[in-house]
Amino acid sequence: MFKKMVYYQRYHQWRKGDVPFVCENSKRVARPKLLFLVLLSFISFSFILAPLFFTSAPTLSLLYSFGFEDEGVVSKSDVYASVCSSVSNGSICCDRSSIRSDICVLKGDVRTDSASSRITLYRSNVYGSQVIGASGENDEIFQHEKIKPYTRKWEKSVMDTIDELDLVTKGENSAIHQKCDVQHDVPAVFFSTGGYTGNLYHEFNDGIMPLYITSQHFNKKVVFVILEYHDWWISKYENILPHLTEYPIIDFRGDNRTHCFPDAVVGLKIHDELTIDASLMGRNKTIRDFRDMLDRAYLPRIRGLIQEEEHETQLDMNISALSPSAKTKIETTEEKRDVKKPKVVIIARNDSRAILNEDSLVKMAEGIGFQVEVLRPQRTTELARIYRALNSSDVMIGVHGAAMTHFLFMRPDSAFIQIIPLGTDWAADTYYGLPARKLGLRYIGYKILPQESSLYNEYEKSDPVLTDPDSVNNRGWEFTKKIYLDRQNVRLNLRRFHKRLLRAYYYSMAKKNGRLHHQNQ
Repeated sequence: MFKKMVYYQRYHQWRKGDVPFVCENSKRVARPKLLFLVLLSFISFSFILAPLFFTSAPTLSLLYSFGFEDEGVVSKSDVYASVCSSVSNGSICCDRSSIRSDICVLKGDVRTDSASSRITLYRSNVYGSQVIGASGENDEIFQHEKIKPYTRKWEKSVMDTIDELDLVTKGENSAIHQKCDVQHDVPAVFFSTGGYTGNLYHEFNDGIMPLYITSQHFNKKVVFVILEYHDWWISKYENILPHLTEYPIIDFRGDNRTHCFPDAVVGLKIHDELTIDASLMGRNKTIRDFRDMLDRAYLPRIRGLIQEEEHETQLDMNISALSPSAKTKIETTEEKRDVKKPKVVIIARNDSRAILNEDSLVKMAEGIGFQVEVLRPQRTTELARIYRALNSSDVMIGVHGAAMTHFLFMRPDSAFIQIIPLGTDWAADTYYGLPARKLGLRYIGYKILPQESSLYNEYEKSDPVLTDPDSVNNRGWEFTKKIYLDRQNVRLNLRRFHKRLLRAYYYSMAKKNGRLHHQNQ
């Protein structure tokens, strides 16, 4: 995952040797002559005015809509790829300009054929266009596009695993050969849940967030059609999906019926300011809107969980008269719910990058004054339970990895302590530290020393693995993964870590006292 994330940043940086607009002799800057300035101004002015004279009105509007931004929720021109913000009926428009994803818009009578991985758009026969191919008598194909609807376009290795769709345009007479089995009265969005789905980071970064952006245009009046459909994915995000669509989700491969839609979007729109790995989240209102949507999605289920716990507590109280041990259990539960104590949630890993002295960390946190909860998320863990635990916490602690994506579940102004193993500095800050700060969290990064890494006992003290992790990462992704991600655990220097935890405690107490003081007023 590390290399795949790094690649995106490097793509946007100048390569070595690229010197944009720099004079050969930096100590001497020649003053351009007046004639040169006049000529340059004329050329620039010509480029500005050229579209006015040589471009039709619809195309001109598309040119000027490109890159449009708004301070509020993502605009409609952002949802469809900008060059496809206005699409003529009976045509397909594809924007392939983004490094992250392709997106195609089909306007008109859209019909599916899962057996041939084809989506056909039927258009009026009076629509004038050049025929570019044919698939039989009176069955001309006027336009043919191919697309893999997954949001890691730049990463060939994973895109090779994604199913490809053929998008074609035919005349309306050909539609008699493809009758509709299911007629929908709202558009469709086609996307894939293949690739890195199964990794929480990628499920949000490459799936849920782009799906949120794309679906906002439709105000839930849209049908999701999924390639590489997974029942467990539907179950995992069952609380979120109803806030994006009001309609049943279709398994493209599993449902062989012909589904007909008035319009369709194939692919998901990536908005660089609403992805984790863009490290921007600069459009603060948009990320707040996404965060508010998560609150609305999980609140009903969280209320249900609370009622279940209250019911269990009531049963325990009924038994307590007969069982002293049950009474002790209730008292312990009430002690854990002491609202005066700030709550810290430790996200525990089940494989590599585990905290080897986790028990000692828990005792130290309790000694400082924290109420401590240890979470061990599994693939099957209900997200609502994790959401409830983190949304009610004051501090989250965890070692760098996909599970740190759970910082999205925390309330603004909460504290997030990320433990940064050797060799993961850049990724830890870029994909979790900086976005957490943008979300309004108090971020505290704890970069471990070589002595706190399990690798310290495997390598010589002067080995670059310990002394120069960047040089190891530069050797390639396979080295990063094998050494720093798969084989490294952490044994915290508790005396050193105590300072960070104490800082988070004082911060949390000050915040609680501030709220209590405000309530008393």
